[in-house]
Amino acid sequence: MKMKSTPIALAVALALLTACTPEPTTTSTVPEVAKTETPATAQSESDKANAYFEQVFMDQVNLSPETLTQLGIKQKYDQWDAFTDEAADAMLALQKQQLAGLAAFDVSKLDAQTALSHRLLKQQLEEEIADDRWRLYNYPVNQMYGYHSNVPSLLINQHMIDDESDAKAYIARLNGIPALFTQVQQQLDKRAALGIVPPKFVFPLAISASKNIIQGAPFTEGADSTLLEDFSKKVNALKIDDAAKAMLIKEANIALVSSVKPAYESLIAYLTKQEQTAGTDDGVWRFKDGEAFYNTALARTTTTTMTAEEIHQLGLTEVARIHSEMQAIMTQVGFKGSLQEFFTFMRDDAQFYYPDTAEGKAAYLAEATQIIDTMKGKLDELFLVKPKADMIVKAVEPFREESAGKAFYSQPSMDGKRPGTYYANLHNMKDMPKYQMEALAYHEGIPGHHMQIAISQELENVPKFRKFGGYTAYIEGWGLYTELLPKEIGFYKDPYSDFGRLAMELWRACRLVVDTGIHAKKWTREQAIQYLVDNTPNAKTEAVNAIERYIVMPSQATAYKIGMIKLVELREKARQALGEKFDIREYHDVVLKNGAVPLDVLEQLVDDYIKAKKG
Repeated sequence: MKMKSTPIALAVALALLTACTPEPTTTSTVPEVAKTETPATAQSESDKANAYFEQVFMDQVNLSPETLTQLGIKQKYDQWDAFTDEAADAMLALQKQQLAGLAAFDVSKLDAQTALSHRLLKQQLEEEIADDRWRLYNYPVNQMYGYHSNVPSLLINQHMIDDESDAKAYIARLNGIPALFTQVQQQLDKRAALGIVPPKFVFPLAISASKNIIQGAPFTEGADSTLLEDFSKKVNALKIDDAAKAMLIKEANIALVSSVKPAYESLIAYLTKQEQTAGTDDGVWRFKDGEAFYNTALARTTTTTMTAEEIHQLGLTEVARIHSEMQAIMTQVGFKGSLQEFFTFMRDDAQFYYPDTAEGKAAYLAEATQIIDTMKGKLDELFLVKPKADMIVKAVEPFREESAGKAFYSQPSMDGKRPGTYYANLHNMKDMPKYQMEALAYHEGIPGHHMQIAISQELENVPKFRKFGGYTAYIEGWGLYTELLPKEIGFYKDPYSDFGRLAMELWRACRLVVDTGIHAKKWTREQAIQYLVDNTPNAKTEAVNAIERYIVMPSQATAYKIGMIKLVELREKARQALGEKFDIREYHDVVLKNGAVPLDVLEQLVDDYIKAKKG
């Protein structure tokens, strides 16, 4: 799973928490349109349009201190985004103004790439404006992301400290947490008034994660807390005198005790009280207009017109196909018994797991790094362009590992100085079998999310809103597609590893079934968990975590399989049309060189490539 935030709301905005932004300080100027149609003027029109696209992006980015930090831009480095109705209203007004500005361009005078940018931006802004009606249809605090974990995550992973001013900004952000959490509680109240309260299972996990932040010095006895350890490590690496370092660390201690601790204690008390009124109906069908909300979420996530029922049936069909391929591997390795018994063997046999120790976790990370390094040596066979930014493998931090997903990718900074990161969740090593290591590393790292996202950020011929924006079906479809791709060039030589690849594809096929089951067919949490247990080799603990993720992120999980199916379908379409002229490197170039796009746009781009290649 790839997790990222952008100023132009992503297609997954209805499922993920969309950060609200403060009162705008800049505006998007409506451009003047050229009057003649000479070649020079036509180019000028494209130049004007691209300048406008950049302004749209930066106007939104400049309103979001957190997005600036995520992009590696040290402006408003001491601030948090505002989470208020006024901020959301200001963003909506800005989006309407930006959409009006787009109408001033004559699309017929734009070059092909600029015309595509115009089309994509127009669609994004129209959808963002239309989706404002669902502004409150999310859970600002939940076990997957939420303010309680996003705040320390941004400080630890993205707030770099290169000088004293950066350290002061970090301290200012610590002191800003009480005001931010007050806004969070006010927004939770607004949702509760509409009956939009997280299911009961969310609360113990969110409360536990919040308590973890205020454990350790200076909050309690023992080793330094997560935030103090991070701040001290960064400050001690500065080339300043020891007295200045000691003063900064002292100021951080004061901020942690006087600001961070009471803010988290207040949030914990709020959540503890709200937990008493939470229910066990899990799907969004229970909300007012919940069916319409879920249908919209599916449309945004998949960038298709598929209905919940069509997606559900597709999932059932894919599950049956993958089960058949697994049975072939079961025969290959000589296992005697049913597929369910083979699942149990793969789930329980100790040979398939690293020990749940520090040494075992270190060995996992080392092997995952080796898998990615080996794949790096094969990239020339598959790609014409490779990312400049590096990537690393890390374990999910202890403060959020209990509730975080199995694995995810964090994009590099805009300048490439902060590498892309594949996070592996090693909280429970039984959730991370060796036979899935290859597929997981390919998906989150290379040739998966790092190739797609880092290359997108480094593109020179597209505006920033496309470099840093995204469509979930494209992004996660690419991730799943790149689990299959290595098999086609000779990887997964161990049949158990190939089984792991199928197991991960099966997991994504099951998502089509359970996501629609929960949110459209009124399945219970327990019913959905049992479906995963019965149909996959994954541990029950993983099934529980997955279903709880799908509950709080409606529709997001449907993107993977739908996107992968389209990518394979388009590749085979190109292969059949071009015959000996087909070059998989060129196909991947078509997919990646335009950044993330809706699936229908991707199909048009592939058709254009086929036509041009045929001559």
